[in-house]
Amino acid sequence: MRLTTWNVNGIRNPFSYHPWSITKTFPAMFDILESDIIVMQELKIQRKDLRDDMVILDGWDCYFSLPRQKKGYSGVGIYVRNATCSPIRAEEGILGVLTPPNSTTQYRNLPESQQIGGYLSDLELAELGVDPLLLDAEGRCVCLEFPAFVLFGVYSPANSNGLRDDFRYAFLNALDCRIRKLDKMGKRVVLVGDLNVSRGLMDTASAAEDVKKAGMTPEDYVSTPNRRIFNQLIINGEVYGERDEGREQPILLDTTREFHPERKGMYTHWEQKINARPGNFGSRIDFVLASGSMRDWFVHADIQEGLMFKDVVNVEGENGRSEVKLFDIMNPPGVFSDGTRQKEWNIKELPPFSARLMPEFYQRRSIKDMFKKPTAPAAPATTASSSNNQIGSTSASKPMHSINTSSTVYETASSSSNKVAVSPSPERKRKASETSTTQSSKKQKPAPSNTSKAVPAKGQKSLKGFFQSKPKPEEQINGVNEDVPALGEINVLKDAEEMVGKTTTPEAAFPSSTSPSLRTKDMTSPANARGSQVTADTPAEPESQPPPRLDDADEMVYDPIVNKESWQTLFRKPAAPLCESHEEPCKSMQTKKKGENQGRSFWMCARPLGPSGTKEKGTQWRCPTFIWCSDFKGGEAR
Repeated sequence: MRLTTWNVNGIRNPFSYHPWSITKTFPAMFDILESDIIVMQELKIQRKDLRDDMVILDGWDCYFSLPRQKKGYSGVGIYVRNATCSPIRAEEGILGVLTPPNSTTQYRNLPESQQIGGYLSDLELAELGVDPLLLDAEGRCVCLEFPAFVLFGVYSPANSNGLRDDFRYAFLNALDCRIRKLDKMGKRVVLVGDLNVSRGLMDTASAAEDVKKAGMTPEDYVSTPNRRIFNQLIINGEVYGERDEGREQPILLDTTREFHPERKGMYTHWEQKINARPGNFGSRIDFVLASGSMRDWFVHADIQEGLMFKDVVNVEGENGRSEVKLFDIMNPPGVFSDGTRQKEWNIKELPPFSARLMPEFYQRRSIKDMFKKPTAPAAPATTASSSNNQIGSTSASKPMHSINTSSTVYETASSSSNKVAVSPSPERKRKASETSTTQSSKKQKPAPSNTSKAVPAKGQKSLKGFFQSKPKPEEQINGVNEDVPALGEINVLKDAEEMVGKTTTPEAAFPSSTSPSLRTKDMTSPANARGSQVTADTPAEPESQPPPRLDDADEMVYDPIVNKESWQTLFRKPAAPLCESHEEPCKSMQTKKKGENQGRSFWMCARPLGPSGTKEKGTQWRCPTFIWCSDFKGGEAR
């Protein structure tokens, strides 16, 4: 079994442009990952943005924690392959202060058999320093309980603007406290997601430079408040001085570091603004952590391939340590036995928090599911051969779930243009006779004869009708469509054509001041001929005289712009300067740092930042070129 964590917004893929545009290829993407549990962070959507292709995935169950107020912000989702694992409980948030769907009781106040447990006490909630409801309402945690372990999918808040340090500290503090309480209850824990904190110098490319700029020691860097909480939770975490009260024992393994203890450059996040990923100048802030008692459960862990579980794991029980098939404890009791499925997956057994149980998605199915259902029952033996074809086509034109019984199929088929011969039962004959007797007393319109041509209904009936123009009211003469000219009109048109054909010059045919070319076109054009409304009995209306011809001098157009090239340059983007080392066009950036230069634009080398994190000369990475846009005029910097 494999578990994968994915920071959706932190990777260059279609999600970067619209978080869920890749859902059109979700099944193929999940097959490529070959995972059984997929945890996603920073979805940046709300519940109203969920669609069928996000929730109704064949073979998958899903759980979402989405922001209640802020749009395009945070969001965590967990997808579980129901063929291999299915949770027995599911919750949203860390503190348990939210309520399950269709309930007013908080998770923490549910009966003990329905709650995951490990919740903070009222005193511990007060000591966090933030509103518990606000902390859980930002869509930052999904908690699933399997018989094997409790899984936390987390997106920890960042502190990029320096204004949410207290909120971030409270979040990590609450997460640490909840995990420790679950550990004391004897439950194994797996913590997965974007924690927005690195362990130490090895996990951050800019750590040495940050230490130097801040004027601190490496010990001080590792002992910052958020990093200290995190390291005290991890086994072999770097902790200086005495441990905090209540955090005397580490709980979780850093699974990736366990398999790669000395590997450098193992980063999961890169700053997109400076294009730092090609040069691998980043940090490791995404983790897959697991309880220390699960150390021998794993086959492999990496920053790209995810966490690989063994098929058979050792579990502590009442009779000591024993080997158990992993599938047996990744599903509710009775679903798997000795690694073999005993009972099929059923949506009714899902926890109430499942996205599939949302009212807008419940009892909805994918197209793939629909084709798995049995087809409609065959017609009786007395049914004609053509009836079978008709019933089949009718049932195929509707979703499978819209066909309830065989009688519905017969009625639907018999109401079509091709009648289906079905031998009615005596009961049906009796009802039919009663119905005909009742309806005979009512006045009804006579049914049209089958031999007569049916009157076409309104609307487009063929592709040809789409290209035919709709006749205007004035084009109707005595109720007859003008598309077919009358006899008198044909004679008039014929005379006009002969007159045009016999004249040698346009002026002879049209002795008026009107432009002859236009007059000839008017009379010979089929469209104008039809719309002229000329008949043998109806004289033609006099046409309005167009304006007189202009002299040759008046037809000349004078361009006031003598030099168009110089005029067009005003609307053209200025050419970018070339960088010093590579002689390639620079890219324009804007200063956002507060100060006298805030808002000013400048040119810099367009290449990505190198592994050193600094600008380099004579290398393939970003060079030190820097030019203020205001100083670059006419291709040269002043």
